[in-house]
Amino acid sequence: MRMHAHMEKVGLYPGQHPVLFILKRHTEGLSQKELAEHMKIKPATITVMLKRLESNEVIKRRPDPVDQRVTRVFLTEKGLALADRMVGTLHEVEQECFRNFTVEEQALLRRLFMQMRDNLKEANEKSGDEASC
Repeated sequence: MRMHAHMEKVGLYPGQHPVLFILKRHTEGLSQKELAEHMKIKPATITVMLKRLESNEVIKRRPDPVDQRVTRVFLTEKGLALADRMVGTLHEVEQECFRNFTVEEQALLRRLFMQMRDNLKEANEKSGDEASC
């Protein structure tokens, strides 16, 4: 709820901030398919999200210089500023979450979450699912 409140202040919808973070790391841009792969969702799922981000001038699409059949997605200056702001927001919410936790308690919680992640990964592998945690 805290993250949603912060995102709402800057005009982002839930689920859009990962797009910003991924595109910030890939300054050469990504195709919609590549972006969907990074987010572990279907390309069709991201279509509406990208249209909304584009209409808000957060992203722009340009043809790939090598393969004109591919359109690459990039952050605009506004999108880059939003990504930076969301990084700050994540740090702020993290501080709120861990206030009154000792360093040892934080380390223990991290270890427990990593153990849970590993358990789920193992369960996926045993069941034959290709999705990763």
